[in-house]
Amino acid sequence: MIKYDRLWKTLEGKNISGNALHTKYGVSKGQIYRLKKNMNVSTNTLNRLCALLQCDLTDIVEYQFDPSDLDNFQRQK
Repeated sequence: MIKYDRLWKTLEGKNISGNALHTKYGVSKGQIYRLKKNMNVSTNTLNRLCALLQCDLTDIVEYQFDPSDLDNFQRQK
């Protein structure tokens, strides 16, 4: 599972609120919602966040193994 908990810590460290991410940096409310819920976002969004925050991808994204992810992939075959 892809998680974005690190994004919120990075924002906090840079004194940027979720609201400022939208109002000052133009990230849509829909994308912020998806990030808060650990839902899929595009690589374009991730690239933009890294550029805006001047950080590495690992500063905003983390992968945690979840066995149910494997089950979902196997069902799709």
